[in-house]
Amino acid sequence: MSNASCPLSFKQVDENLFRINALFVSLLVLVFLYTQMLSVILFLVFDFVIKLFFEQYPSPLTFLSRSVKKIFHIKDFLIDGGAKRLAGFFGLFFMLLLLGTYFLHSLPLSLIVAALYLLCSSLDILFGFCIGCKIYFIIKKIYPDFMK
Repeated sequence: MSNASCPLSFKQVDENLFRINALFVSLLVLVFLYTQMLSVILFLVFDFVIKLFFEQYPSPLTFLSRSVKKIFHIKDFLIDGGAKRLAGFFGLFFMLLLLGTYFLHSLPLSLIVAALYLLCSSLDILFGFCIGCKIYFIIKKIYPDFMK
């Protein structure tokens, strides 16, 4: 994600914080797959909703991520916030899909949705390659007023 240095939303966010947060979300998705506990996926949906629609309040995982970042003295790495916001909407979409697969009692479908999410999340966590962010930059080239 760091190859796009020009801010498109004019709001900068810390990529390292988002990567730590993605790690926690991924771990909780794995917990959900193992336990099939509805409360895990509901917590993740709640966390994404807080992050996306109530930005003035830190979500529980954002609070935890900030604490981990501070404990390990991880430096800020500022990037365009619009791209991470769109990636957050994709994350919420995946969590809602997992919620739907839970109510459909479809473990194979849950595994597929979770595997796709974990693949995207792992690329971001390990390599800083955010698929949602790449999609954002493509859309912004086509529709400059997207997400204003």
